[in-house]
Amino acid sequence: MKFELQHTDPNSNARAGTISTDHGEIATPIFMPVGTVASVKAVHQRELRHDIEAQIILGNTYHLYQRPGMEILEKAGGLHKFMNWDKPILTDSGGYQVYSLAKSRKITEDGVTFQSHIDGSRQFFSPESAMDTQRQIGADIIMAFDECPPYPCEEGYVESSMHLTHRWLKRCIDHFKKTNGLYGYTQTLFPIVQGGTYPHLRQQSAEFVASMECDGNAIGGLSVGEPHEKMYATTELVCDILPKDKPRYLMGVGTPENLLECISLGVDMFDCVLPTRNARHGLLYTWDGILNIKNEKWKEDYSQLDPKGTTDVDNEYSRAYVRHLFASKELLGPQIASVHNLGFFLDLVTHARNHIIAGDFSSWKNATIPKITSRL
Repeated sequence: MKFELQHTDPNSNARAGTISTDHGEIATPIFMPVGTVASVKAVHQRELRHDIEAQIILGNTYHLYQRPGMEILEKAGGLHKFMNWDKPILTDSGGYQVYSLAKSRKITEDGVTFQSHIDGSRQFFSPESAMDTQRQIGADIIMAFDECPPYPCEEGYVESSMHLTHRWLKRCIDHFKKTNGLYGYTQTLFPIVQGGTYPHLRQQSAEFVASMECDGNAIGGLSVGEPHEKMYATTELVCDILPKDKPRYLMGVGTPENLLECISLGVDMFDCVLPTRNARHGLLYTWDGILNIKNEKWKEDYSQLDPKGTTDVDNEYSRAYVRHLFASKELLGPQIASVHNLGFFLDLVTHARNHIIAGDFSSWKNATIPKITSRL
């Protein structure tokens, strides 16, 4: 993997660059649709390619390990071939499940024992097995195994957790270097900065991660309930420490406003389930603001879903029609809404990139955020 930094906004730390992988190039800043179990919910791969124009998607190691399982994926030739996706893929290591499945796991120095959410069986994940599993999945970018502490969390626990993540990172790197990919293309390992919202711990973790000299770096442990002000302050601190010549990935973030603010702080890559999850509940993001398509006010609104949108669904369907689909509990409603929201998120980062290159990102961001965060 290679990263070329091409432009920097003169009035912020926003950057435009290109990540090159064996499965294609990624223009940054970029938003990555989440395909947890080899599927972006309610969205066809052809829509991801041609309508949304996604450049990279995510898979989740823990969930893919549960279903379909590593034997199935390896026989298929890896996740790309299994799901018929020929562009880059990034996989989370399962570290987030250390946080989200806190009631059914046990952490030790060796790794984490999970109780499967599917059949209740006990399964063990270690830094080494997380590397092996992601080799079998075959993602272009794989993540180190870490612990994501909750918010709020006592400082002593966050510090202990951070040091454990650092020790696990060394094991991940050592094991990654000893193994090879299975499918004839290069894989790249990203470490993850932790430390909660404690500035001195985040500084320590960012310095440690930077010293590992990996090809890219991630910021984890945010978007777990902390106020946005703490998210931004933490992101700014970490971005100031992580090397400028390598991509920075802010995990699990977030709203359109979060994306623009964190792009201005120097983040290059984002992912979040928000656009598809909210789409399934009828919440749509548009260039004029946020709307709940299930509301009565759209019943006789025959205008386009988003007159300024760029996806086919924005041009083909009216608000009245999509509201009718939701009212009738037709599956097509959440599908259209999911394509629309993902299209909006990808369009948003594309506009951000264009304004970074043009040199007016900061003024555009400040004018855009009030519009896209208003309620229609």
